[in-house]
Amino acid sequence: MIIDLRSDTVTKPSKGMLEAMLTAEVGDDVYKEDPSVNALEERLADMFGMDEALFFPTGSMANQTALKLHTNPGEQVICDKYAHIYNYEGGGASFNSGISCKLIDGHRGMFTAEQVEASINPPDFYHSPLSTLVEVENTTNKGGGACWDFEELKKIRKVADKHKLGYHLDGARLWNALMTKGESPKQYGELFDTISVCLSKGLGCPMGSVLIGNSDLMQGALRVRKILGGGMRQVGFAAAAGLYALDNHFERLSEDHIKAKEIGEVLSKSSSIKKVEPIETNIVIFELNNNLDEDQFLNVLKEKGIHIIGMGSNKLRMVTHLDYTGQMHKKLLGELKTI
Repeated sequence: MIIDLRSDTVTKPSKGMLEAMLTAEVGDDVYKEDPSVNALEERLADMFGMDEALFFPTGSMANQTALKLHTNPGEQVICDKYAHIYNYEGGGASFNSGISCKLIDGHRGMFTAEQVEASINPPDFYHSPLSTLVEVENTTNKGGGACWDFEELKKIRKVADKHKLGYHLDGARLWNALMTKGESPKQYGELFDTISVCLSKGLGCPMGSVLIGNSDLMQGALRVRKILGGGMRQVGFAAAAGLYALDNHFERLSEDHIKAKEIGEVLSKSSSIKKVEPIETNIVIFELNNNLDEDQFLNVLKEKGIHIIGMGSNKLRMVTHLDYTGQMHKKLLGELKTI
């Protein structure tokens, strides 16, 4: 039995999802003639109460398109030092949009409205980049699946409005935050200018993310996606997987969260573990004692058929997901107790 907890992207389509993919009605999406893609985009736009949505092959491309829509070359996006757009998108902000990132030293990938206010460059001071966008990530990846306080997000919106800044949400794991916090997609749609959501993480699809926004910004999204090489043809099979996931895989996210917390409880009792980060959703980040070697620890687990990720500095990560079964969970907890 191989237990792969490196990420929630390692899942394979379920039987029901495969059937939905095989029977999907498709067309040429470059001509906007794929009925399954159109149905997915319309559903998500309606779900978030926004005007338009556009299907992308990857979350990074959806985020990169949002950055391009909000900014001009030489400008600056304000984000956390843990932000995915800064750490894990290949330097795309500078390469694709010609912008820089003003990094906030937040807490677990989250920051305050006051920190945003302090990070805005004076618009009449031409020596510094012009601040034009605020970006947040919910849940936070490097922050261990932490969920933002919605009231703080509302305060940041007020700061953005005051200074005429755009407001983008990297909602790759927003589904997990919605499940944990009991919030609704429409609450987020009312707050943000653009939102990207991922279908291939917690929802278990083989590919796909969607960028959602209002028409004043989204009118340029199709062109930017084309420039980035994201035009797709009969991709309705992937969109059908997304539609199936929204119907069948959202409610079950709470199971992943319960398992993650149970893993954390076992780790916190281990004499080998220095610290376990707070667990709110499906990500478990923990730190080994200083006398232990990260690579050696990973190899011990790998020999037992358990695959997780090392983050450097003796920090490691596990992510629970759709394909992590109860049997696997029982085995993992047992093995962790013996290490």
